[in-house]
Formats: sequence, structure tokens, C-alpha cells
Amino acid sequence: MVGDGPHAKPSQLKFVRVAQMLLFSNALCDPPLGQTTVLKSSQDSVKFTVLLESSKSFPEQNWEAVLWHNGHDAREWKELALQETTIPETPLAVQSDTRPHVYRRWFSVILDRPLNSTPVQFTLKYRLSSYDAWRWVNEHSCLTDGELLFQPETPPKDLVNYLKDFSPDFSVEPAESETPHTRLWSLTSSVKGAEGKASGFTDTSLGVPRSLSRWFSLVRIWSPWLAPRHGQGQFSPHEDAVLSSFLRMDGLHLVLLAISGVDEVLTVFKPDAHGNVIAHSRNDSTEPGQVRIVAAVGTTLNAALAAVIYHARKVVRGYATMSKEVQEEMKTALEKDVKAEWMENWYDGLTYCTWNALGQDLHEQKIFDALDVLREKGIHITNLIIDDNWQSVDNHGQSQFQRGWTDFEANKQGFPGGLKHTATTIREKHPNIQHIAVWHAILGYWGAVSPTGNIAKNYRTRKVRKSKGLVEGTMTVVDEEDVPRMYDDFYRFLLASGIDSVKTDAQFFLDVMDDADDRRDLIKTYQDAWTIASLRYFSIKAISCMSQIPQILFHTQLPTNKPRLMVRNSDDFFPDVPSSHPFHIFTNALTALLTSHLNVLPDWDMFQTSHPYSSFHGAARCVSGGPIYITDTPGQHSLPLIHSMTAPTIRSTTRILRPNAIGKCIEAGVYVPYESPRFLKVGTYHTGSSADYGVSILGIFNVSEQSLTELVPLRDFDGVTEGKEYIIRANRGEISPPMSLSSDFSVVELALDTKGWNILTAYPLHSLPSSAERTDIAVLGLIGKMTGAAAVVGTPVFESRDMGAVRVNVTVKALGVLGIYISTLPPSSALQDHTMVLIRNQPIPAHTVAVAENNDKVLEIDVEAAWREMGLEAGWGNEVGVEVVVR
Repeated sequence: MVGDGPHAKPSQLKFVRVAQMLLFSNALCDPPLGQTTVLKSSQDSVKFTVLLESSKSFPEQNWEAVLWHNGHDAREWKELALQETTIPETPLAVQSDTRPHVYRRWFSVILDRPLNSTPVQFTLKYRLSSYDAWRWVNEHSCLTDGELLFQPETPPKDLVNYLKDFSPDFSVEPAESETPHTRLWSLTSSVKGAEGKASGFTDTSLGVPRSLSRWFSLVRIWSPWLAPRHGQGQFSPHEDAVLSSFLRMDGLHLVLLAISGVDEVLTVFKPDAHGNVIAHSRNDSTEPGQVRIVAAVGTTLNAALAAVIYHARKVVRGYATMSKEVQEEMKTALEKDVKAEWMENWYDGLTYCTWNALGQDLHEQKIFDALDVLREKGIHITNLIIDDNWQSVDNHGQSQFQRGWTDFEANKQGFPGGLKHTATTIREKHPNIQHIAVWHAILGYWGAVSPTGNIAKNYRTRKVRKSKGLVEGTMTVVDEEDVPRMYDDFYRFLLASGIDSVKTDAQFFLDVMDDADDRRDLIKTYQDAWTIASLRYFSIKAISCMSQIPQILFHTQLPTNKPRLMVRNSDDFFPDVPSSHPFHIFTNALTALLTSHLNVLPDWDMFQTSHPYSSFHGAARCVSGGPIYITDTPGQHSLPLIHSMTAPTIRSTTRILRPNAIGKCIEAGVYVPYESPRFLKVGTYHTGSSADYGVSILGIFNVSEQSLTELVPLRDFDGVTEGKEYIIRANRGEISPPMSLSSDFSVVELALDTKGWNILTAYPLHSLPSSAERTDIAVLGLIGKMTGAAAVVGTPVFESRDMGAVRVNVTVKALGVLGIYISTLPPSSALQDHTMVLIRNQPIPAHTVAVAENNDKVLEIDVEAAWREMGLEAGWGNEVGVEVVVR
């Protein structure tokens, strides 16, 4: 028979050839092929879990499988037979819509750690019987061998054990690390001062990373943006790197961070022809400067990365350049928490941006019409961004880089009544919109300031020379002494016009300035003036864009002396470039390894909900931990997608369900290059008010050009701990059997087509005694939402009651269908007699409580329907408490 259930059909195959069956078979392995797995020093062995799949178009067969490896002291390749295992509860298999039905057979074997702890390579082969030829996994897939690295019990102590032949010009000092299991060093050297308008440059070698297996760098893909680069063996990125990490043959991670923005010095890493890491430094001061590098070694990359970032923050704090007045104003704002109730809407409200939606021929009627369409479709946005093309600029018809800013007021062609009229009209017609932001460049516009406009007449200007490249030439900018006054006046004007937030773009133009005197006079001046003005007038409701230049990363985004800033995390969403979409998500996930440690909320950019990659982008935004902006062409909306990313509140607003940890590539995937046929896994975490409660969320994306199937182990989820049991729930509601890190088969099988994605959530089980057996409970959050677990506020309360009853108290910040996993849940026929659900101590309508159709252990409570039918009102609160009692 082919297929399952009532649609099964007799197979048309009259006989079966072994070659045919092998052609339609597949093998999956954990630890995985095609990447490196690091084992801790305490691990004496590694368990291999292998899944063999064969098509149900053929009769089911017995298979033989072998692990082929060189994991012994002689280093020759040998085979280790895998043992087929019968599993009481079959691991969850989450299939793609196009994948055929298959038989599954599970195998396992233990491989001992080699005595000399050298790296071990491995692959798989399998066959139908001892009479048949072996099928090698590598020959029928794009995957290379897997590799195991074994960490030493005692890591080497000195930097010379990690870097070979670094320059004697470097002064190396051990430093105290703030993260466990790491060693830290501060490296300093000198860089010559500027002469006239020419900056001083110095190259100093950090040497060759020893025992190198793989490397990862965040490079300046072009002036405004960072992007990931990967390699094996010799260090060889093509672009300047800000951060580089090296995975050694002993499983330790060496992380190098180049500090910039102190004493007018910018430093990046370059390779030379021999694989040396070269610190390339630029000094804009007339005095000799100092190159500052931080190096850390750790048993995990995240620990080593945290160590260098924490130390860099102390270095930058020691060279603060802001005036005492500015520092006091920032301190006061922090103490007042910058009107935290406003920031909640700014961070968590659904935002609409005009950029891709309305095009570059922007005028207010287009905005009015677009907002009317959103309302008609039932899309309730909280924030509006009026992007580029509202300003008054000169040189109509020329390139944007040739156009300069002339006036604070909006251009008369598109906004004849002025900016205040536009904002007032929007607020009157759409009271759901709480924040209106406008776009502007850090220097005013792309071409900075018009030399003949009112800006130039009211503020002192200077002409600066741009470096050669995309935007070379000269431009007019507001000069150093008038920058604070200009920003103060401009933001006061915006606030008076009904604008309460900004998107400040093109910040990389500060680094495009070529002359040393312009750079030292203006880079920090503009950053500080913009920061304090946005804080003073908008409570830091500002988006920093195209600002991943090293000086801004360290001077503005690293310090914690101000509220957290929203910062664009990567290059743009390009709707008409298909190849850009997977790389966009990949770049954001890897760049977040750095930006998650800054004092920022990473912004993965706007996207369109009616687009071939719309749900791919939507899922990525949900697990990013950052904001969600849509830029839909009016009328072209995916309401199901929008509803899966958002939820209504009891105050009739719409909020996104944002986990409270920033999403980033999981550690196991950091050294996996974009071209590798492996899933991209983005991990985040949502905690309650207690450290004892939290759910781990894993966004999984197929960024390759082929369909992929992998085993996803429980250890890939951030925050899972030994001794606890978990269930894993997939986006469509499939739920795994309970598992722990020590379970024999603590994996989920996941298949994704190209452009495919899924979000897996690991929930800790809370066990309570009941009348007959133990009851395991997990609060799933809002069902039907991509990150519905993030709707839960605080820590759920679980209690045993008399007569074997259990009680669960849950608080949610939005309305929808609340799911609760209960292992002893009564069947649907007995649910009403054994279950009571209350909101505000009132029983909710019986029809709003049901057993899930796809899982008889999940209780579904339609909180939204119950709230509306009961006629409840918000009162002073923003949340809903739900009490559930099950007997």
C-alpha cells in the first residue's frame, strides 16, 4: 500500500530492486554530518542517534547501518555497527507538505572519547543486507563528514598558546573576565597621529591563530552594514572584520574584538597572505593613538564573546567624551525609566512603514489612503513611520546623493498643509496610532545640507570631502558648534508638529568623511547631539539605521548610560531580489551574536506580508526579539500571517508577541557557512517573573536551495537544563513525547522545503500528584501564534488540590486561544464535568473551553471569545488572569 488511512492505494511495483529502495532512502544523524560538534571535557563518550527512512512505496525492510570513523588512537578509519532500537514513544516527526510517507527505523551507538582527544571525523553507510553494497551518505547528499572536537580539562593559560608570532609592538596584559570558564587579555599598541588632513594608519600583526579548525567573522560588507563570513583553515575574509572568532582543534573558542571610537582611533582586522590577523588602525587625532584589542578564550563562544564585550564596555566607559550636562540628563532619564509605559507601545506595537509600500513619490494623500485601507482590513497598527521623501530638499530630479536638506518643514508638493496638518489628520482619523515617526538622515538628507537653503542660512556649515567610492565628492554639513542647536531646534519643531519619534538613517556618512579634522570634529558631535535630542524630545523613541560603523557601535550603542536604542541589524529587505531573502535572515541571526550584547534592540527591518517569502520573514521577526514593521502595498495584505504574529489586547490595541530575549544563531550553528546545506537555527527565550520558569524558542529556517531534513536535538534549545523534562511543540501544533537531556532519543525530526521554516518551542513540564497518576502540565501560551509562548506574563502557578484536582493560574498580556498541556486531561465527553475555568473569579462560557482537535492532552481556552461574551472591561490593568481547575 502507498500512503496512509482511507487514501492508501495498492503499490504498482511488481518487484523491488535493492537499487530502487536505496534511491528512496535517507539517513539522518545526531551529532550531525556537515558540521562540527564540540564535546565538553567531562564527556567521556558521545552517543550517536541515527534515523533511517525508506519510502512506503516499497515493502518495509530490515536495514544495517554503520558509523565509519577515525576516533581511536591509531587514526585509521574503522566501522562501528549501529544497533537498531525499539522506542516506547516515537520521536516527533514534523514533515513538510511535499514529503512522501516513509518508514522510520532508529539506531544508536556509543563512541568513546579517544585517549589523545584528537578531532574525530565520521560518516554513515547503510544497506539492506550483508549481500548488498553499502550506500555512503556523503555520496548521495551535499553533506561532508561530521567532526567531533574534544575540549581539554585544563585549557592553556597564556595568549601565546593561541596566537603564534604576534607582534612585539603589542603590550599584552591579562585581565579579569566577568564570565565563567574564560580567559581574557587586553592588547594595546600605538598608531601614528594624523598629519594635516591625512589620518594616520598603522598595521600591527596579531599573528596566526593556532590549531585552527574553523573561523567566523562579522565584517563590514560595506560602510553601513555588518555581515557574517566563514572559513576553514587559514583566516581569509575579503572585507574588514570588527569581530572574529576561531574554533580550535581542541574545541576552545578564541574571540578577538577590535575596539574603536576611543581617542579618535578606528581598528579592524584584515588577513595577510599567510593567515596572520592584522590589526589595521586609523587615527584621526594629531596625537599618537592607541590600538585596543580584546582577546578571550572560552569553552563556549557565547561566554568568550560576552567576556570581550563586557571588557570593551569598561574601556569605553573610562574614556567617556560626553559633557557632564549630557551625562546628567541621561542619568535623569534612566532614573525616570523614560516613561516606560510609552516604550511598551513603541517596542511591542505593530508598525507600518511607507518605504516599500508607497514608493518614493510620497505625499500625504497616499498615507491617508493607505491607513484607511489598513483600517478597512481590520489591521490595527500602533506606530507609523513616514519614511524618506517627505522632507524639503533641493536639486529635484537628481540622484538622492546630490540632494540637500533645505528646511525643517515638509515639502509643499506632497504636504501642502505642512507636517503638522498631516500628523493631526492621522491622529484624528486613526486614534489607534499612538506614535508617528519621520525619517531623516543623520546629516539631514542623503546629500547632507543644501548650501542655499534655510538650514544653511540659520546654522554655520562647512564643506567636507567624502572618501572615494559610492558617494565620493563633497557635501555641506552643519558645523560642529551648531550641531547641538540644530538638532534641538529640529526635534522641537517635530514635536510641535505632532511627531514623537524618528528613524535616523545614513549614519555611515559620518565615517565616509575622509579628512581627519572633519572626522574628529564631527563623528562624535553628531552622535551625541542626536542621542541627547532624541532622548530629550522623544524619550529615545528613535531608530538608528545604517549605523554599524565601528565608532558608533562602541561610542553610542555599547554604553549602558542611556535607555536601550532600537537599531537596524542588517542591510535592507529587498522585495524584488529573491536571492536576498534567505541571506537577509542568515545575516541578522549571525550579526545578533554581537548586537545582542549591545545596549540596543536589534531591528530586522520591515517586510511585506503578501510576498513569496512573507511568512519566512514574519517568522524571523517573531523570534528576533525585536520590533515588527510591515510595509505592505495598500490592499495587498496577508491577514492570516498578521494575525499569527500579533494579538489584540483588552484595551483594543494590537501587540506583537515578542520574546524577552534577543534572538540569535545558536552556538552549534555559528561556524556553519551560508552555503552549507544545513538549517539556520535562531534561538530565543521567554522568561517569567521567576528564574524557575521559562520557555525556549527555536526558529528554524531552510536558507539553502534544496529541501532538507534534520534531527533537531533538545540541547539546541537555549536554557534547557539537566534534570527537567520538556515537551517540544511545532508551529502547527504537533507535540513531542516528554524528553530530557538524558533521554535516549531527545530529538525531533524536521523536514523543510526551500523557503520553509518552523518554530519549535520547548516547554518545561511541571509535575503534580493527582488521584491516579502524576500529572504533567505546561502552559503553551496563545495557540495559533508564531511565538504564542511570549503572551504569558510572569510565572504560572501550579497547585495540587483536594480529591486529586490540579489548579493552574496563568496571566496573559493579549487575547486569543490559550493552550495548556495536561497529561491527564479528561476526554471531550467528560470535560465539562471535570474542568472549571474562571476569569476575574467568574466562570467563562462552557463553549469557549475544549480539547484540542489535534492533541487530546491540550486544553484550549478561547480567552478572547470569553472576554467579549462576558462583557468584561479593562479597568486599570493591561493583562488577563485565567484560573483553571481540572479534576
